[in-house]
Amino acid sequence: MSQICEVCGKRPLVGNSVETRGKAKYLGGVGTKITGITKRTFKPNLQRVKVTTTTGATKTMRVCTSCLRSGSVRRAVRKKPFSLGQKKAKS
Repeated sequence: MSQICEVCGKRPLVGNSVETRGKAKYLGGVGTKITGITKRTFKPNLQRVKVTTTTGATKTMRVCTSCLRSGSVRRAVRKKPFSLGQKKAKS
């Protein structure tokens, strides 16, 4: 299964993992040196969530957490919210 957000299309990105050693100059050292660079992937934080679509149907989707927090996805309601109902008038 691909690691792509079904809402915004966020997918894994490739970058570098930089390994350093030494003490920074502002801390009293002679400066930091790069000792190694290797490839790494930045993966999106995907969650499997039940979502209500615009038609009102419930569907399971893989959505990144930034889409969940921004409100671009509406989560499905598991139960109908509790209501007190109508009060009877005293006679």
